[in-house]
Amino acid sequence: MKVSRPETSRVSSPATPLPSEPPPADPAPPGDRAWLTSDRVFLALLALSLPTAIASHYFFPGTNTFILCAIALVPLARMMGESTEVIAHRLGSGLGGLMNASFGNAAELIIAIAALRSGKVEVVKASITGAILGNILLVLGAAILVGGLRREKQTFNSTAALSGAAMMFLALTAMAVPDLFHIVRGDEAVPVLQKLSVGISVVLLAIYALSLLFSLRTHKHIYAGEDHGTEEELPKWSVRKAVAILLGSTAGVIVVAEFLVHALEDAIETFGFTHTFVGVIIIAIVGNAAEHSTAILVALKNKMDLAFNIAIESSKQIALFVAPVLVLLAIPLGQPLTLEFSHMEVFGIAVGVGGATLIGLDGESNWLEGAMLLGVYAILGVAFFFIP
Repeated sequence: MKVSRPETSRVSSPATPLPSEPPPADPAPPGDRAWLTSDRVFLALLALSLPTAIASHYFFPGTNTFILCAIALVPLARMMGESTEVIAHRLGSGLGGLMNASFGNAAELIIAIAALRSGKVEVVKASITGAILGNILLVLGAAILVGGLRREKQTFNSTAALSGAAMMFLALTAMAVPDLFHIVRGDEAVPVLQKLSVGISVVLLAIYALSLLFSLRTHKHIYAGEDHGTEEELPKWSVRKAVAILLGSTAGVIVVAEFLVHALEDAIETFGFTHTFVGVIIIAIVGNAAEHSTAILVALKNKMDLAFNIAIESSKQIALFVAPVLVLLAIPLGQPLTLEFSHMEVFGIAVGVGGATLIGLDGESNWLEGAMLLGVYAILGVAFFFIP
């Protein structure tokens, strides 16, 4: 016993210089990781895809242009989202939240307007359905799966999650009523569907405005759990630079969306896809790329309140703001856009809303629930692939 104590003292005394050993191994890796950021990856992708997409439109139009435009839309949507976040952060919670709510899905709205101007009404409807399903099934499912892989469970504010799910139930009702009306009334309903859709769109926009009042003013404490728009996590841009990037990326999305729509028919013929599949799956995934990356990154940081908010709020904006705005814009454009969706689209939205609601009930999630949402999305994707 007496011998053991001196031995430990001898071991402990030379142990003091040990802290000086780790530093030499640290300098290189952090520098490499700091340089290779997601923003630089998206910027490099934009620098490669945007010029080639424009050149392809003028010199090699067709399927190649469609693919390049789809790729270019991903970083453009990302830049729009980040610049909006920077400006919103500077404006404060009130005006900033309103700006986020208004510009959060600007890329999807621009793409849909471009398709609407070209008379591709079915693609517009399918893109609305796909954007909703992509957020509440693909984005949310991927975030829950990735965030839960190294954790037994993750927690979030179930009140905020279910509040968003309740708004999605309203959207489901708005989509189901015109379809049910057509089933009940038959051909007699056709002349009325446009007026019916306009009336429903006005109601949706009014409820959307009330939901903004709820989340930004009267009950904003419910949504104050986490905020990814902190100074440390936002790009180091001034307001002037953020505005310039927002304007530039918006102009880029407008141009690329027009080129994408013009090349749509060639891509459909080449790949054998249907208009419904292109709208529900391909265009929706391209338009939601920013939400995908952001939701997964915050889920990895165990910010599930924010991940849920990104997915549900983006779906709510599409259903309660983008869709009714498109219905109203279709009138001066002379396109017969209504809120009558196919039976399969209404069913898909119902399944997606139901799945997200079930997960939000207990305020907890795990990786298996994320895999379940992705499985539902895959099943619906297979079904839409075979719908003409």
